[in-house]
Amino acid sequence: MGYQQMTPIQAQSLPAILAGKDVIAQAKTGSGKTAAFGLGLLHHLRVKQFRVQALILCPTRELADQVAQEMRNLARAVHNVKVLTLCGGSPMGPQILSLEHGAHIIVGTPGRVEDHCRKGRLNLENLNTLVLDEADRMLEMGFQPALEFIFLLCPSKRQTLLFSATFPEQIIPLAEQIMHQPVEIRLQQEHDNSSINQKFFQLEEHNDRLLATQLLLHKFQPESAVVFCTTKLETQAVADALGEQGFSVLSLHGDLEQRERDETLIRFANKSISVLVATDVAARGLDIDNLDMVINYHLALDPEVHVHRIGRTGRAGAKGIAASLVSNKDARKVIAIEQYSKITVTTEPLPEREVLNQPINKPAMVTLQLDSGKKQKIRPGDILGALTSDNGINGEQVGKIKVLATKAYVAVSQAAANRAVKKLTEDKLKGRNVKLRRFKG
Repeated sequence: MGYQQMTPIQAQSLPAILAGKDVIAQAKTGSGKTAAFGLGLLHHLRVKQFRVQALILCPTRELADQVAQEMRNLARAVHNVKVLTLCGGSPMGPQILSLEHGAHIIVGTPGRVEDHCRKGRLNLENLNTLVLDEADRMLEMGFQPALEFIFLLCPSKRQTLLFSATFPEQIIPLAEQIMHQPVEIRLQQEHDNSSINQKFFQLEEHNDRLLATQLLLHKFQPESAVVFCTTKLETQAVADALGEQGFSVLSLHGDLEQRERDETLIRFANKSISVLVATDVAARGLDIDNLDMVINYHLALDPEVHVHRIGRTGRAGAKGIAASLVSNKDARKVIAIEQYSKITVTTEPLPEREVLNQPINKPAMVTLQLDSGKKQKIRPGDILGALTSDNGINGEQVGKIKVLATKAYVAVSQAAANRAVKKLTEDKLKGRNVKLRRFKG
């Protein structure tokens, strides 16, 4: 998988996890927590016993999907490990059918896992490992009653692992309730200044934020940038305004249907959209390789949320810019960030308006959607083969491929998009014709 050495959180937590001890681990986002608890969980898995042995609870569907995919990647060398995702916002029918067929590892959100448990569809009697990923966020979102119900169904003799980027006071009673003499591992450093270049830009007027965002996007020309807003209405308005200015942009907020959210994240992750305007629903669980820039349109009310936002960039040692827009009305928020992060905030002026004359950085890729997926036995290799065979496009012009239940998405370079469309529409994919949709940038 390309891992050359353990990250600090992996090096410090894995010995205790492998020894079967309960662990509370705190480390910044992007530090490798998923691989740490994932490797430990797989180490204790008995594959021949086809029953639910591990449960990983996550606050959002996006994070659950990301964790489940990482678990499948880690388990590739172990024969017949089945990982099942149970999240709200997804149809219940396919989940019920999958549960009837059984699984080794369940990854899910507390509400949906509770629902399946109450209906008798999910049996946790054979559980040996319980993982809470971002437990503080689950408490913030009101999941405590669901969590307490799930805990009652878990065997008392089990391993419990609690991983999080922060560890506020309200987590302590939860940990005391469900854990037995846990080993505590806290990597106190927040995000390394060498990987995140954090900047604060002074606004002359409180309402100059849209122009300021445009100036920063023109100045720094990020290949991928996330703009964090505080409300759903503001998120959509900012995305619409940037789109009118010619930016390749999409929004991500709670009013979108699940299909729209999935497509938005796929297109942004595969570099066919340059700017994502999002509420804090994306502050955790958003796993984008080489995210160049985060812009805080408004400072977060909670300094912990600010840390999570800027943690989207500069992940795994990559370089990134975190730009926050600050007006005179933001003094209390600035003080809270300084005290929490132990930094001194110094503001700088915005770029001059001349930068608006610079051309906008267009995405390098285009996303194509196919009307076939896992149910039609389509795999990423099938799509790559179809695109590159017999006078097709070069393999280097093919980006990320994501195969879902009934659809598949493939990113191809702008220069090769027309040829890719022609190739997929004229040729058959695994013996059948496919319908194709090309997303506009």
